[in-house]
Amino acid sequence: SNLFVWLCLAVILVFGATGFADDYVKVKKHTPDAMTAKMKLLLQFVTAFAVVWLVTANTSENLRFSLVVPYVNRIFDLWWLYLPFAMVVIAGTSNAVNLSDGLDGLAGGLCLTAFSAFGVIAFTTAFPETVNFRSVLIPECGEVAVVCAAAAGACLGFLWFNSSPAKVFMGDTGSLALGALLGTVAVMTKHEILLAVIGFVFVAEALSVMIQVFWYKRTKKRVFLMAPIHHHFEQLGWKET
Repeated sequence: SNLFVWLCLAVILVFGATGFADDYVKVKKHTPDAMTAKMKLLLQFVTAFAVVWLVTANTSENLRFSLVVPYVNRIFDLWWLYLPFAMVVIAGTSNAVNLSDGLDGLAGGLCLTAFSAFGVIAFTTAFPETVNFRSVLIPECGEVAVVCAAAAGACLGFLWFNSSPAKVFMGDTGSLALGALLGTVAVMTKHEILLAVIGFVFVAEALSVMIQVFWYKRTKKRVFLMAPIHHHFEQLGWKET
């Protein structure tokens, strides 16, 4: 009966299906360019728009279009700008997790940590009085905490087979879905700012690619030996583990 839970499941399904279509064509046709970046981004942003619209429509009016600085009681009304901001959070996190999926256990381990943290955040957002946190109150997030716990448990089970040397790989199917779910939970709990802290490695991975592409187009020189940044450290001689 909780709309937020259904939205979480819908995000996993749509982003997972998008990733699966991409993975399937790559394996079937042996090509690295299965789905165009424009097509993938279009699907991601259309889904993100629908999710953000429904989340804001079912959030209390005082928080609907607000950016919250957690635990310090600072709330900024972004008006209609909140919609594109939240869409970028969901689609951006999805792609950032996808970029991080380049070493055995990396994306799975990071997602395990992030979902464990957001499970606690979702619970304290639904029941802030339990830990005396000065946070926003969104009762619907109590069930979102269960979704986060399930996602963390799934990542833990996956890591048993994905840790080096990996026997099972996440692919776009897993990374796009988990990243989108993480971004969606951040939007639902109004903890988008904290997502950048908890998912700092995701942010670093995405920024390294953006910096590399931007600088190479301008100067034909590379800032990193290879991007995303985990490959830069590999090029420096760091072992995968």
